[in-house]
Amino acid sequence: MTDSQNPALGPALAPAPAAENPPAPALPRTALPKFWGLLTRRPYALLALLGLLMWLPGVVSLPALDRDESRFAQASRQMVESGDPVDIRLGQVPRYKKPAGIYWLQSASTVVTGAIFHQGETTHIWTYRLVSLLGAIAVAWLTLWCALALASVEVGLVAALLMLSTLLLAAEATIATTDAVLLACVLAVQGVLLRVYRAAREPDAPQPSRRMILWGWAACAAGILVKAPVVPGVAIVTIAGLAVWDRDIRWLRKLHALPGFLLTVLLVTPWLVAITIQSQGAFFEHSLGNDFAAKLAGGQESHGMWPGYYLLLSAATFFPTILFVAPGIVLGIVRRNDAAIRFLLVWAGAWWLLVEAVPTKLPHYVLSSYPALAILAALFVLTVPTTTDPRWLTVARWIGRVQFVIGAVVLTVAVLLLPRLYGEGDAWWLMALAAAGAVLAITALVLSLRQAQSWAVLVSLLAMLVFVPTLLAGVAPRLSQIWVTERLKPLVREASRPGDPPLALAGYQEPSMLFAFGKDVVLADGARAADAGAKSGGLALVEDDELGGFLARLAELQADADKVGELTGFNYSRGRKVHVTLYRVTRLPE
Repeated sequence: MTDSQNPALGPALAPAPAAENPPAPALPRTALPKFWGLLTRRPYALLALLGLLMWLPGVVSLPALDRDESRFAQASRQMVESGDPVDIRLGQVPRYKKPAGIYWLQSASTVVTGAIFHQGETTHIWTYRLVSLLGAIAVAWLTLWCALALASVEVGLVAALLMLSTLLLAAEATIATTDAVLLACVLAVQGVLLRVYRAAREPDAPQPSRRMILWGWAACAAGILVKAPVVPGVAIVTIAGLAVWDRDIRWLRKLHALPGFLLTVLLVTPWLVAITIQSQGAFFEHSLGNDFAAKLAGGQESHGMWPGYYLLLSAATFFPTILFVAPGIVLGIVRRNDAAIRFLLVWAGAWWLLVEAVPTKLPHYVLSSYPALAILAALFVLTVPTTTDPRWLTVARWIGRVQFVIGAVVLTVAVLLLPRLYGEGDAWWLMALAAAGAVLAITALVLSLRQAQSWAVLVSLLAMLVFVPTLLAGVAPRLSQIWVTERLKPLVREASRPGDPPLALAGYQEPSMLFAFGKDVVLADGARAADAGAKSGGLALVEDDELGGFLARLAELQADADKVGELTGFNYSRGRKVHVTLYRVTRLPE
Protein backbone atom coordinates (compact mmCIF):
# COMPACT_ATOMS: atom_id res chain seq x y z
CA MET A 1 0.00 0.00 0.00
CA THR A 2 1.34 3.42 -0.91
CA ASP A 3 1.13 6.40 1.40
CA SER A 4 -1.47 8.01 -0.83
CA GLN A 5 -3.63 4.88 -0.59
CA ASN A 6 -3.47 4.69 3.18
CA PRO A 7 -6.81 5.58 4.81
CA ALA A 8 -5.15 6.94 7.96
CA LEU A 9 -4.98 10.54 6.84
CA GLY A 10 -4.53 13.60 9.00
CA PRO A 11 -4.03 17.32 8.47
CA ALA A 12 -0.78 18.16 6.70
CA LEU A 13 0.50 20.45 9.36
CA ALA A 14 -1.62 19.40 12.31
CA PRO A 15 -1.10 21.45 15.47
CA ALA A 16 1.32 19.97 17.97
CA PRO A 17 -0.04 19.27 21.45
CA ALA A 18 2.47 21.45 23.30
CA ALA A 19 1.03 24.74 24.54
CA GLU A 20 3.76 26.87 23.01
CA ASN A 21 3.56 25.25 19.58
CA PRO A 22 1.32 27.43 17.39
CA PRO A 23 -1.57 25.86 15.50
CA ALA A 24 -0.69 24.78 11.99
CA PRO A 25 -1.66 26.56 8.81
CA ALA A 26 -4.36 24.97 6.69
CA LEU A 27 -2.47 23.03 4.07
CA PRO A 28 -3.30 19.89 2.05
CA ARG A 29 -3.75 16.60 3.85
CA THR A 30 -0.93 14.20 4.54
CA ALA A 31 -0.60 10.45 4.59
CA LEU A 32 0.06 9.14 8.10
CA PRO A 33 0.64 5.38 7.97
CA LYS A 34 -0.33 3.54 11.15
CA PHE A 35 3.24 2.66 12.10
CA TRP A 36 4.05 6.33 12.69
CA GLY A 37 1.73 6.25 15.68
CA LEU A 38 3.99 3.65 17.29
CA LEU A 39 7.17 5.56 16.47
CA THR A 40 5.87 8.84 17.89
CA ARG A 41 5.11 7.47 21.36
CA ARG A 42 8.70 8.06 22.53
CA PRO A 43 10.27 10.13 19.74
CA TYR A 44 13.18 11.54 21.76
CA ALA A 45 14.20 8.16 23.14
CA LEU A 46 13.93 6.67 19.64
CA LEU A 47 16.17 9.36 18.16
CA ALA A 48 18.78 8.95 20.91
CA LEU A 49 18.86 5.17 20.42
CA LEU A 50 19.24 5.45 16.65
CA GLY A 51 21.99 8.04 17.06
CA LEU A 52 23.93 5.78 19.40
CA LEU A 53 23.54 2.79 17.08
CA MET A 54 24.74 4.77 14.08
CA TRP A 55 27.53 6.89 15.55
CA LEU A 56 28.94 5.21 18.66
CA PRO A 57 30.92 2.53 16.72
CA GLY A 58 32.90 5.28 14.98
CA VAL A 59 33.39 7.27 18.18
CA VAL A 60 35.16 4.39 19.91
CA SER A 61 37.03 2.85 16.97
CA LEU A 62 38.49 5.67 14.86
CA PRO A 63 42.04 6.86 15.65
CA ALA A 64 42.55 10.58 16.27
CA LEU A 65 42.08 12.42 12.98
CA ASP A 66 44.17 15.16 11.42
CA ARG A 67 43.97 18.00 11.52
CA ASP A 68 41.17 19.80 13.31
CA GLU A 69 40.09 16.96 15.59
CA SER A 70 43.57 16.41 17.00
CA ARG A 71 44.01 20.15 17.48
CA PHE A 72 40.78 20.46 19.45
CA ALA A 73 41.40 17.30 21.48
CA GLN A 74 45.01 18.18 22.31
CA ALA A 75 44.10 21.73 23.34
CA SER A 76 41.31 20.34 25.55
CA ARG A 77 43.72 17.78 26.99
CA GLN A 78 46.18 20.53 27.88
CA MET A 79 43.33 22.46 29.52
CA VAL A 80 42.60 19.43 31.71
CA GLU A 81 46.26 18.92 32.56
CA SER A 82 46.94 22.60 33.29
CA GLY A 83 43.68 23.29 35.11
CA ASP A 84 43.45 26.64 33.29
CA PRO A 85 39.96 27.16 31.78
CA VAL A 86 40.83 30.53 30.24
CA ASP A 87 43.98 30.16 28.18
CA ILE A 88 43.94 27.79 25.19
CA ARG A 89 47.22 26.23 24.12
CA LEU A 90 48.28 23.70 21.51
CA GLY A 91 51.69 22.34 22.31
CA GLN A 92 53.88 25.24 23.32
CA VAL A 93 51.93 27.96 21.49
CA PRO A 94 48.57 29.68 22.12
CA ARG A 95 45.56 28.54 20.11
CA TYR A 96 43.48 31.66 19.69
CA LYS A 97 41.35 30.74 16.66
CA LYS A 98 38.14 29.76 18.47
CA PRO A 99 36.53 30.66 21.82
CA ALA A 100 36.81 28.32 24.78
CA GLY A 101 33.32 26.76 24.80
CA ILE A 102 34.14 23.54 23.00
CA TYR A 103 37.34 23.07 25.03
CA TRP A 104 35.35 23.40 28.26
CA LEU A 105 32.88 20.76 27.10
CA GLN A 106 35.55 18.33 25.87
CA SER A 107 37.62 18.83 29.02
CA ALA A 108 34.58 18.22 31.22
CA SER A 109 33.69 15.11 29.21
CA THR A 110 37.18 13.70 29.69
CA VAL A 111 37.24 14.46 33.42
CA VAL A 112 33.79 12.94 33.97
CA THR A 113 34.46 9.78 31.97
CA GLY A 114 37.79 9.41 33.75
CA ALA A 115 36.00 9.58 37.10
CA ILE A 116 33.31 7.13 36.01
CA PHE A 117 35.69 4.55 34.60
CA HIS A 118 38.47 5.20 37.14
CA GLN A 119 41.03 5.57 34.40
CA GLY A 120 42.36 9.09 35.01
CA GLU A 121 43.68 9.13 31.44
CA THR A 122 43.55 12.07 29.05
CA THR A 123 44.87 10.19 26.02
CA HIS A 124 41.69 8.42 24.84
CA ILE A 125 40.23 10.29 21.88
CA TRP A 126 36.72 8.92 22.44
CA THR A 127 36.32 10.90 25.67
CA TYR A 128 36.60 14.13 23.69
CA ARG A 129 34.23 12.85 21.00
CA LEU A 130 31.35 12.24 23.40
CA VAL A 131 30.55 15.96 23.26
CA SER A 132 29.95 15.75 19.50
CA LEU A 133 27.93 12.55 19.90
CA LEU A 134 25.62 14.18 22.44
CA GLY A 135 25.53 17.36 20.35
CA ALA A 136 24.35 15.40 17.31
CA ILE A 137 21.61 13.71 19.34
CA ALA A 138 20.56 17.18 20.49
CA VAL A 139 20.46 18.23 16.81
CA ALA A 140 17.95 15.46 16.07
CA TRP A 141 15.84 16.43 19.09
CA LEU A 142 15.90 20.13 18.21
CA THR A 143 15.01 19.42 14.58
CA LEU A 144 11.89 17.72 15.90
CA TRP A 145 11.24 20.69 18.22
CA CYS A 146 11.62 23.19 15.37
CA ALA A 147 9.22 21.21 13.20
CA LEU A 148 6.65 21.22 16.02
CA ALA A 149 6.37 24.98 15.55
CA LEU A 150 4.45 24.35 12.34
CA ALA A 151 3.52 20.69 12.07
CA SER A 152 2.38 17.53 13.80
CA VAL A 153 4.71 15.27 15.76
CA GLU A 154 4.68 12.81 12.84
CA VAL A 155 6.13 15.42 10.50
CA GLY A 156 8.59 16.45 13.20
CA LEU A 157 9.78 12.88 13.69
CA VAL A 158 10.27 12.39 9.95
CA ALA A 159 12.28 15.61 9.81
CA ALA A 160 14.41 14.50 12.76
CA LEU A 161 15.02 11.08 11.21
CA LEU A 162 16.00 12.69 7.91
CA MET A 163 18.44 14.97 9.73
CA LEU A 164 19.83 12.19 11.91
CA SER A 165 20.50 9.92 8.95
CA THR A 166 22.54 12.41 6.90
CA LEU A 167 26.14 11.45 6.20
CA LEU A 168 27.52 14.88 7.11
CA LEU A 169 25.93 14.84 10.57
CA ALA A 170 27.27 11.30 11.06
CA ALA A 171 30.76 12.58 10.32
CA GLU A 172 30.42 15.49 12.75
CA ALA A 173 28.91 13.26 15.45
CA THR A 174 31.99 11.04 15.54
CA ILE A 175 34.84 13.57 15.67
CA ALA A 176 35.90 15.96 18.43
CA THR A 177 35.23 19.29 16.71
CA THR A 178 32.75 22.14 17.18
CA ASP A 179 30.14 21.53 14.51
CA ALA A 180 27.61 19.15 16.09
CA VAL A 181 27.36 21.29 19.24
CA LEU A 182 27.30 24.43 17.12
CA LEU A 183 24.40 23.15 15.02
CA ALA A 184 22.44 22.38 18.19
CA CYS A 185 22.88 26.03 19.22
CA VAL A 186 21.78 27.17 15.75
CA LEU A 187 18.61 25.09 16.00
CA ALA A 188 17.77 26.40 19.47
CA VAL A 189 18.00 29.98 18.22
CA GLN A 190 16.22 29.35 14.93
CA GLY A 191 13.41 27.45 16.64
CA VAL A 192 12.65 30.50 18.79
CA LEU A 193 12.90 32.88 15.82
CA LEU A 194 10.54 30.66 13.83
CA ARG A 195 7.92 30.76 16.59
CA VAL A 196 8.19 34.52 17.05
CA TYR A 197 7.98 35.17 13.30
CA ARG A 198 4.97 32.92 12.80
CA ALA A 199 3.14 34.41 15.79
CA ALA A 200 3.66 37.88 14.32
CA ARG A 201 2.39 36.85 10.88
CA GLU A 202 -0.58 34.71 11.93
CA PRO A 203 -3.01 36.23 14.44
CA ASP A 204 -4.24 32.85 15.71
CA ALA A 205 -0.72 31.62 16.51
CA PRO A 206 0.29 32.14 20.16
CA GLN A 207 3.31 34.22 21.05
CA PRO A 208 6.12 32.13 22.58
CA SER A 209 6.76 32.90 26.21
CA ARG A 210 9.35 35.37 27.43
CA ARG A 211 11.20 32.48 29.08
CA MET A 212 11.49 30.59 25.79
CA ILE A 213 12.76 33.69 23.99
CA LEU A 214 15.40 34.29 26.66
CA TRP A 215 16.48 30.65 26.35
CA GLY A 216 17.00 31.40 22.67
CA TRP A 217 19.26 34.31 23.59
CA ALA A 218 21.15 32.03 25.97
CA ALA A 219 21.62 29.52 23.14
CA CYS A 220 23.02 32.34 21.02
CA ALA A 221 25.53 33.12 23.78
CA ALA A 222 26.49 29.45 23.97
CA GLY A 223 27.01 29.41 20.21
CA ILE A 224 29.24 32.48 20.43
CA LEU A 225 31.37 30.74 23.05
CA VAL A 226 31.66 27.67 20.79
CA LYS A 227 32.35 29.35 17.44
CA ALA A 228 31.69 33.05 17.60
CA PRO A 229 30.18 34.18 14.27
CA VAL A 230 28.09 31.23 13.09
CA VAL A 231 25.02 31.16 15.36
CA PRO A 232 24.31 34.91 15.23
CA GLY A 233 25.29 34.80 11.55
CA VAL A 234 22.58 32.25 10.67
CA ALA A 235 20.00 34.29 12.60
CA ILE A 236 21.08 37.58 11.00
CA VAL A 237 20.97 36.31 7.39
CA THR A 238 17.56 34.73 8.08
CA ILE A 239 16.22 37.99 9.50
CA ALA A 240 17.72 39.96 6.61
CA GLY A 241 16.21 37.59 4.04
CA LEU A 242 12.77 37.85 5.65
CA ALA A 243 13.08 41.64 5.80
CA VAL A 244 13.76 41.76 2.06
CA TRP A 245 10.90 39.34 1.36
CA ASP A 246 8.31 40.97 3.66
CA ARG A 247 9.61 44.54 3.65
CA ASP A 248 8.74 44.55 7.32
CA ILE A 249 10.79 44.01 10.48
CA ARG A 250 8.21 44.94 13.12
CA TRP A 251 8.05 41.33 14.29
CA LEU A 252 11.53 41.77 15.79
CA ARG A 253 9.96 43.83 18.59
CA LYS A 254 8.73 40.54 20.08
CA LEU A 255 12.28 39.26 20.62
CA HIS A 256 12.82 41.10 23.92
CA ALA A 257 15.99 42.51 22.42
CA LEU A 258 17.23 44.55 25.38
CA PRO A 259 17.03 41.86 28.09
CA GLY A 260 18.11 39.24 25.56
CA PHE A 261 21.16 41.22 24.50
CA LEU A 262 22.08 41.92 28.12
CA LEU A 263 21.77 38.21 28.93
CA THR A 264 24.05 37.36 26.00
CA VAL A 265 26.60 39.93 27.12
CA LEU A 266 26.42 38.67 30.70
CA LEU A 267 27.14 35.10 29.58
CA VAL A 268 29.89 35.89 27.08
CA THR A 269 31.75 38.82 28.58
CA PRO A 270 33.48 37.17 31.58
CA TRP A 271 35.51 34.83 29.41
CA LEU A 272 36.19 37.52 26.80
CA VAL A 273 37.58 39.81 29.49
CA ALA A 274 39.64 36.99 30.98
CA ILE A 275 41.15 35.91 27.64
CA THR A 276 41.81 39.53 26.67
CA ILE A 277 43.84 39.99 29.84
CA GLN A 278 45.51 36.60 29.52
CA SER A 279 46.45 37.05 25.85
CA GLN A 280 47.05 40.81 26.03
CA GLY A 281 44.59 41.24 23.17
CA ALA A 282 46.17 38.60 20.96
CA PHE A 283 42.99 36.45 20.98
CA PHE A 284 41.01 38.97 18.91
CA GLU A 285 43.91 39.53 16.56
CA HIS A 286 44.23 35.80 15.88
CA SER A 287 40.56 34.77 15.86
CA LEU A 288 39.06 37.74 14.02
CA GLY A 289 42.01 39.26 12.18
CA ASN A 290 43.85 36.13 11.09
CA ASP A 291 41.35 33.27 11.09
CA PHE A 292 37.91 34.75 10.35
CA ALA A 293 39.09 37.50 8.02
CA ALA A 294 41.32 35.09 6.11
CA LYS A 295 38.34 32.82 5.42
CA LEU A 296 36.40 35.73 3.97
CA ALA A 297 39.32 37.05 1.92
CA GLY A 298 40.39 33.82 0.23
CA GLY A 299 40.63 30.04 0.39
CA GLN A 300 42.32 29.50 3.74
CA GLU A 301 44.69 26.51 4.08
CA SER A 302 44.08 25.41 0.46
CA HIS A 303 40.32 25.15 1.03
CA GLY A 304 39.27 27.59 -1.67
CA MET A 305 36.52 26.41 -4.04
CA TRP A 306 34.15 27.95 -6.56
CA PRO A 307 30.45 28.60 -5.82
CA GLY A 308 28.44 25.42 -6.37
CA TYR A 309 30.83 23.31 -4.29
CA TYR A 310 28.19 22.43 -1.68
CA LEU A 311 25.57 21.67 -4.30
CA LEU A 312 27.91 19.18 -5.95
CA LEU A 313 28.76 17.54 -2.62
CA SER A 314 25.17 17.36 -1.42
CA ALA A 315 24.42 14.06 -3.17
CA ALA A 316 26.83 12.41 -0.71
CA THR A 317 26.86 14.73 2.32
CA PHE A 318 23.05 15.01 2.46
CA PHE A 319 22.46 11.34 1.63
CA PRO A 320 19.88 9.80 2.02
CA THR A 321 17.73 12.87 2.76
CA ILE A 322 18.70 14.28 -0.64
CA LEU A 323 16.05 11.99 -2.16
CA PHE A 324 13.34 14.28 -0.75
CA VAL A 325 15.04 17.69 -0.62
CA ALA A 326 14.38 19.04 -4.14
CA PRO A 327 10.64 18.18 -4.11
CA GLY A 328 10.45 19.52 -0.55
CA ILE A 329 11.85 22.84 -1.73
CA VAL A 330 9.35 22.95 -4.62
CA LEU A 331 6.40 22.32 -2.30
CA GLY A 332 7.82 24.95 0.03
CA ILE A 333 7.93 27.49 -2.77
CA VAL A 334 4.34 26.61 -3.71
CA ARG A 335 3.29 27.21 -0.09
CA ARG A 336 5.49 30.24 0.50
CA ASN A 337 2.58 32.36 1.65
CA ASP A 338 2.56 30.37 4.90
CA ALA A 339 4.81 32.23 7.30
CA ALA A 340 6.54 29.17 8.80
CA ILE A 341 7.35 27.70 5.38
CA ARG A 342 8.67 31.05 4.19
CA PHE A 343 10.92 31.15 7.25
CA LEU A 344 12.33 27.70 6.40
CA LEU A 345 13.00 28.68 2.79
CA VAL A 346 14.82 31.85 3.80
CA TRP A 347 16.78 30.12 6.57
CA ALA A 348 18.07 27.40 4.26
CA GLY A 349 18.55 29.56 1.18
CA ALA A 350 20.21 32.56 2.78
CA TRP A 351 22.81 30.56 4.69
CA TRP A 352 23.51 28.24 1.73
CA LEU A 353 24.08 31.19 -0.61
CA LEU A 354 26.33 32.87 1.95
CA VAL A 355 28.65 29.90 2.39
CA GLU A 356 28.73 29.30 -1.36
CA ALA A 357 29.92 32.90 -1.75
CA VAL A 358 32.66 32.68 0.90
CA PRO A 359 35.98 31.69 -0.74
CA THR A 360 37.04 29.25 1.99
CA LYS A 361 34.90 26.12 1.78
CA LEU A 362 34.77 23.05 3.96
CA PRO A 363 31.97 20.46 3.72
CA HIS A 364 30.53 21.24 7.16
CA TYR A 365 30.04 24.98 6.55
CA VAL A 366 26.67 24.35 4.90
CA LEU A 367 25.40 22.14 7.74
CA SER A 368 23.32 24.94 9.31
CA SER A 369 21.00 24.88 6.27
CA TYR A 370 20.25 21.16 6.56
CA PRO A 371 17.62 21.16 9.36
CA ALA A 372 15.36 23.61 7.51
CA LEU A 373 15.68 21.51 4.36
CA ALA A 374 14.97 18.33 6.36
CA ILE A 375 11.72 19.83 7.63
CA LEU A 376 10.68 20.83 4.11
CA ALA A 377 11.59 17.32 2.95
CA ALA A 378 9.45 15.82 5.74
CA LEU A 379 6.47 17.89 4.65
CA PHE A 380 6.89 16.48 1.15
CA VAL A 381 7.19 12.92 2.49
CA LEU A 382 3.89 13.11 4.36
CA THR A 383 1.92 15.12 1.80
CA VAL A 384 -0.46 13.25 -0.47
CA PRO A 385 0.23 13.84 -4.18
CA THR A 386 -2.65 15.56 -5.99
CA THR A 387 -3.51 16.31 -9.58
CA THR A 388 -2.97 20.01 -8.88
CA ASP A 389 0.72 19.62 -8.01
CA PRO A 390 2.92 21.78 -10.28
CA ARG A 391 4.66 20.05 -13.16
CA TRP A 392 8.06 21.07 -11.92
CA LEU A 393 7.47 18.95 -8.81
CA THR A 394 7.92 15.92 -11.07
CA VAL A 395 11.24 17.35 -12.28
CA ALA A 396 12.29 17.94 -8.66
CA ARG A 397 11.45 14.33 -7.77
CA TRP A 398 13.74 13.08 -10.53
CA ILE A 399 16.51 15.45 -9.46
CA GLY A 400 16.29 13.98 -5.95
CA ARG A 401 16.35 10.44 -7.31
CA VAL A 402 19.43 11.08 -9.43
CA GLN A 403 21.24 12.68 -6.48
CA PHE A 404 20.20 9.76 -4.29
CA VAL A 405 21.63 7.23 -6.75
CA ILE A 406 24.91 9.16 -6.91
CA GLY A 407 25.15 9.16 -3.11
CA ALA A 408 24.38 5.45 -2.85
CA VAL A 409 27.05 4.64 -5.44
CA VAL A 410 29.62 6.80 -3.63
CA LEU A 411 29.01 5.06 -0.29
CA THR A 412 29.00 1.57 -1.79
CA VAL A 413 32.19 2.19 -3.75
CA ALA A 414 33.85 3.72 -0.66
CA VAL A 415 33.23 0.54 1.34
CA LEU A 416 34.58 -1.65 -1.46
CA LEU A 417 37.44 0.46 -2.80
CA LEU A 418 39.05 2.32 0.12
CA PRO A 419 40.48 -0.81 1.82
CA ARG A 420 42.10 -1.82 -1.47
CA LEU A 421 43.66 1.60 -2.04
CA TYR A 422 44.84 2.49 1.45
CA GLY A 423 44.68 -0.57 3.62
CA GLU A 424 44.57 -4.28 4.11
CA GLY A 425 42.38 -5.12 1.15
CA ASP A 426 38.72 -5.95 1.15
CA ALA A 427 37.08 -8.68 3.21
CA TRP A 428 34.03 -10.81 2.52
CA TRP A 429 32.08 -9.23 5.38
CA LEU A 430 32.76 -5.73 4.05
CA MET A 431 31.49 -6.77 0.63
CA ALA A 432 28.40 -8.30 2.27
CA LEU A 433 27.70 -5.09 4.22
CA ALA A 434 28.24 -2.95 1.12
CA ALA A 435 25.76 -5.16 -0.75
CA ALA A 436 23.25 -4.93 2.12
CA GLY A 437 23.48 -1.13 2.20
CA ALA A 438 23.13 -0.93 -1.57
CA VAL A 439 20.10 -3.22 -1.58
CA LEU A 440 18.41 -1.15 1.11
CA ALA A 441 19.16 2.06 -0.82
CA ILE A 442 17.68 0.58 -4.00
CA THR A 443 14.62 -0.54 -2.04
CA ALA A 444 14.17 2.99 -0.68
CA LEU A 445 14.39 4.37 -4.21
CA VAL A 446 11.77 1.89 -5.47
CA LEU A 447 9.45 2.77 -2.60
CA SER A 448 9.84 6.45 -3.45
CA LEU A 449 9.02 5.72 -7.08
CA ARG A 450 5.87 3.95 -5.89
CA GLN A 451 4.93 7.06 -3.84
CA ALA A 452 5.46 5.20 -0.54
CA GLN A 453 7.58 8.05 0.75
CA SER A 454 7.35 7.40 4.48
CA TRP A 455 8.42 3.77 3.97
CA ALA A 456 11.28 5.06 1.82
CA VAL A 457 12.42 7.20 4.77
CA LEU A 458 12.57 4.22 7.09
CA VAL A 459 14.36 1.98 4.60
CA SER A 460 16.88 4.67 3.75
CA LEU A 461 17.49 5.08 7.50
CA LEU A 462 18.18 1.34 7.68
CA ALA A 463 20.64 1.76 4.80
CA MET A 464 22.52 4.38 6.82
CA LEU A 465 22.48 2.13 9.88
CA VAL A 466 24.47 -0.25 7.67
CA PHE A 467 26.66 2.20 5.76
CA VAL A 468 27.76 4.52 8.59
CA PRO A 469 29.01 1.94 11.14
CA THR A 470 30.55 -0.05 8.29
CA LEU A 471 32.53 2.95 7.06
CA LEU A 472 33.49 4.31 10.48
CA ALA A 473 34.11 1.09 12.43
CA GLY A 474 34.71 -1.42 9.64
CA VAL A 475 36.49 0.32 6.78
CA ALA A 476 38.33 3.23 8.41
CA PRO A 477 40.36 1.26 10.99
CA ARG A 478 41.56 -1.03 8.19
CA LEU A 479 43.05 1.85 6.20
CA SER A 480 46.52 1.27 7.63
CA GLN A 481 48.29 3.46 5.08
CA ILE A 482 46.57 6.64 6.27
CA TRP A 483 47.05 6.02 10.00
CA VAL A 484 50.70 7.05 10.01
CA THR A 485 50.66 8.34 13.58
CA GLU A 486 49.01 5.18 14.88
CA ARG A 487 51.68 3.05 13.25
CA LEU A 488 54.44 5.28 14.62
CA LYS A 489 53.26 4.95 18.22
CA PRO A 490 54.49 1.35 18.76
CA LEU A 491 57.66 2.09 16.76
CA VAL A 492 58.55 4.99 19.06
CA ARG A 493 57.46 3.08 22.17
CA GLU A 494 59.78 0.17 21.39
CA ALA A 495 62.74 2.45 20.68
CA SER A 496 62.28 4.66 23.74
CA ARG A 497 64.54 4.46 26.78
CA PRO A 498 64.07 5.75 30.34
CA GLY A 499 65.17 9.36 30.64
CA ASP A 500 64.79 10.18 26.93
CA PRO A 501 63.99 13.83 26.15
CA PRO A 502 60.81 14.62 24.17
CA LEU A 503 60.64 13.25 20.65
CA ALA A 504 61.92 15.59 17.93
CA LEU A 505 59.82 15.84 14.75
CA ALA A 506 61.22 17.07 11.45
CA GLY A 507 58.86 17.23 8.47
CA TYR A 508 55.96 15.05 9.60
CA GLN A 509 54.34 17.29 12.21
CA GLU A 510 50.63 16.55 12.02
CA PRO A 511 48.56 17.49 15.12
CA SER A 512 47.85 13.82 15.82
CA MET A 513 51.53 13.51 16.75
CA LEU A 514 51.03 16.01 19.57
CA PHE A 515 47.99 14.09 20.78
CA ALA A 516 49.96 10.83 20.60
CA PHE A 517 53.25 11.98 22.18
CA GLY A 518 52.32 15.04 24.23
CA LYS A 519 52.72 18.78 24.17
CA ASP A 520 56.50 18.72 24.72
CA VAL A 521 57.47 17.17 21.37
CA VAL A 522 60.06 19.25 19.55
CA LEU A 523 58.78 20.64 16.24
CA ALA A 524 61.76 21.49 14.06
CA ASP A 525 63.28 21.27 10.62
CA GLY A 526 65.97 18.70 9.89
CA ALA A 527 68.92 20.82 11.05
CA ARG A 528 67.29 21.86 14.33
CA ALA A 529 66.20 18.28 15.03
CA ALA A 530 69.87 17.31 14.68
CA ASP A 531 70.86 20.12 17.06
CA ALA A 532 68.30 18.96 19.64
CA GLY A 533 69.46 15.36 19.36
CA ALA A 534 73.13 16.25 19.63
CA LYS A 535 72.45 18.37 22.70
CA SER A 536 70.14 16.02 24.60
CA GLY A 537 70.22 12.67 22.80
CA GLY A 538 67.01 10.73 22.27
CA LEU A 539 64.81 10.01 19.29
CA ALA A 540 64.25 12.07 16.14
CA LEU A 541 61.56 11.30 13.58
CA VAL A 542 62.56 12.66 10.19
CA GLU A 543 60.53 12.83 6.99
CA ASP A 544 62.44 12.41 3.72
CA ASP A 545 62.07 16.11 2.80
CA GLU A 546 64.09 17.02 5.91
CA LEU A 547 66.49 14.09 5.85
CA GLY A 548 69.24 15.87 3.92
CA GLY A 549 69.37 18.79 6.34
CA PHE A 550 69.25 16.43 9.32
CA LEU A 551 72.17 14.28 8.18
CA ALA A 552 74.21 17.27 7.01
CA ARG A 553 73.88 18.99 10.38
CA LEU A 554 74.80 15.79 12.20
CA ALA A 555 77.94 15.59 10.09
CA GLU A 556 78.84 19.19 10.94
CA LEU A 557 78.42 18.45 14.64
CA GLN A 558 80.25 15.11 14.29
CA ALA A 559 77.30 13.45 16.03
CA ASP A 560 76.16 9.88 15.53
CA ALA A 561 72.63 8.68 14.78
CA ASP A 562 71.40 5.11 14.36
CA LYS A 563 68.33 4.29 12.30
CA VAL A 564 65.94 2.31 14.49
CA GLY A 565 62.87 2.16 12.28
CA GLU A 566 61.03 3.53 9.25
CA LEU A 567 57.65 3.36 7.59
CA THR A 568 55.80 4.54 4.51
CA GLY A 569 52.23 5.75 4.49
CA PHE A 570 49.81 8.26 3.02
CA ASN A 571 49.37 11.69 4.59
CA TYR A 572 45.70 12.39 3.81
CA SER A 573 45.97 15.94 5.18
CA ARG A 574 48.41 16.80 2.42
CA GLY A 575 47.23 14.25 -0.13
CA ARG A 576 50.62 12.63 -0.71
CA LYS A 577 52.76 9.69 0.29
CA VAL A 578 55.11 10.07 3.21
CA HIS A 579 58.21 8.17 4.32
CA VAL A 580 59.60 8.76 7.81
CA THR A 581 62.68 7.39 9.54
CA LEU A 582 63.20 7.11 13.29
CA TYR A 583 66.74 7.80 14.52
CA ARG A 584 68.39 7.55 17.91
CA VAL A 585 70.89 10.39 18.18
CA THR A 586 73.87 10.02 20.48
CA ARG A 587 74.31 12.95 22.81
CA LEU A 588 77.58 14.86 22.32
CA PRO A 589 79.80 15.18 25.40
CA GLU A 590 79.74 18.61 26.99
